[in-house]
Amino acid sequence: MTAYRLPAVTQRPSLAPSTVYTVASGDLRPSANVTCWPAQQQLETAFAAAITDLGWAVHRAHPFDEDKGHGFIDSQRAGIEVFKTIPVDAPLVVVDAVWQYSHHVLAGLRSHRGPILVVANWSGEFPGLVGLLNLSASLTKAGVAHSTLWSEDFTDEWAREGLRTWLSTGVLRHDESHVRDLGALDAGSPEVELGVALARQLRDDKAIIGVFDEGCMGMYNAIIDDELLNPLGVYKERLSQSALVAEMRRVGDEEAKAAREWLDERGLTFHFGTDEATELTEAQVTSQLKMYIAALRISDDFGLDAVGIQYQQGLKDTVPASDLAEGLLNNADRPRVYSRDGARELYPGVPLPHFNEVDEGVAVDALVTNRIWTAMGFDPETTLHDIRWGDPYDGEFVWVFEISGSVPAAHNGGYQHSYSMRQPPMYFPLGGGTLSGVSKPGHIVWSRVFIADGALHVDIGRGHVVALPEEETRRRLEATTPQWPIMHAVLHGVGRDQLMARHKANHVQVAYAPDADGADRALLAKAALFHELGLAVHLCGDVSL
Repeated sequence: MTAYRLPAVTQRPSLAPSTVYTVASGDLRPSANVTCWPAQQQLETAFAAAITDLGWAVHRAHPFDEDKGHGFIDSQRAGIEVFKTIPVDAPLVVVDAVWQYSHHVLAGLRSHRGPILVVANWSGEFPGLVGLLNLSASLTKAGVAHSTLWSEDFTDEWAREGLRTWLSTGVLRHDESHVRDLGALDAGSPEVELGVALARQLRDDKAIIGVFDEGCMGMYNAIIDDELLNPLGVYKERLSQSALVAEMRRVGDEEAKAAREWLDERGLTFHFGTDEATELTEAQVTSQLKMYIAALRISDDFGLDAVGIQYQQGLKDTVPASDLAEGLLNNADRPRVYSRDGARELYPGVPLPHFNEVDEGVAVDALVTNRIWTAMGFDPETTLHDIRWGDPYDGEFVWVFEISGSVPAAHNGGYQHSYSMRQPPMYFPLGGGTLSGVSKPGHIVWSRVFIADGALHVDIGRGHVVALPEEETRRRLEATTPQWPIMHAVLHGVGRDQLMARHKANHVQVAYAPDADGADRALLAKAALFHELGLAVHLCGDVSL
């Protein structure tokens, strides 16, 4: 018989008693990892102190890298190698002080057999909370059991008690009493009839979402497989971002200039400088407007009903940021764009819903929202935000919903209340402007489409946007990312920790209604549509049907 040389089996170290193993998942962008490393160190120190006080030891599973200037796991391969050094049944904690690419650690977490906890700092300055929500959603989609916990510095008794529980049982559960499943609907309700009719139209006539490269920033939770998507009547057109850049090169300077003049006439303020490395320049905005025009032309070529650009990987090293283009696409009132031969206006007078960071849960939600709001005669603009942070104000908890700049001007009260600032260099090396502003007061419906147990779900709730004093708005912007658009959101009947415990995404979808009654009716129509499509619908907080 032939003797084959068998591969060596990886030998895992033995589990140390009463020891928690920690890992830190980071960004793919070296500049972000270096800039954010001090915040990560601060959180890890505070977390280790809490674990030590509870009688346990902490073993960090990977060292600080002197050459790179940080101690993050910064690639999928690096994560796989790190997990080879961790006992497979060890209590494992992913410590998140920053945005992290979930696929850096997902391979190791999928095969880990010990209890898993994801912790984050309650801070707006560095988006650890956003990273935690993304990783938790990715693990939920993957079917990996895990727990989550957040704290400013892990000295508070709530966080300490949570750690005690997890250390002793391997599981930590939070209050999710604000969530209930959708019950029976009144089939004779006009809103239910509308939702059902729109669902059947979508399923029968079908829609296409254009995906400019999939899997942005490690967001595994943001990818919906065709087997789940197609039964809704939604299909993907898989596009390459290189095609977008090629189309941008075909757009003439005069077309970009016309779009710029249109924005100037509407009152959009550009905060210009002269240093390409740190300031917004005319050339960057011209490139962004060419992207806007190119995206519409490619969308027209393929008959798209919504489109998503995955800027942060690939395009960030090629062209200025996509955010200005994204915000314009999401707005009904925007610069006119014509076919290449000038014969037809493309998508005239309506938004072309853009799903930021190619989040396909957002794609489905934006598509549905656009159709319901249009049918009800409401302004159809919708967008996503990061659930970035929050703080009490005047007796109620006010969330900071914030995103990198793709908010439609209508949400800010128009272009005259909007502005464009250069994106932070650590994330956007070639610059480009935002479409920013402070979201106007009003009534909103919020929601999230996500995957759990191999099926599509949607959480949906009500809220309102408050107007805060200018100094408080400025404080919140300075505590997060001041270049980005901000929404001061109050969620009805949903506490801070309840949302963090339940929400299965870093993104939340929002749309305005003209008044409270209109928002309630739109929510009902949306719930009926999703239910008819076969999603599991969950009502969150105070929802009146």
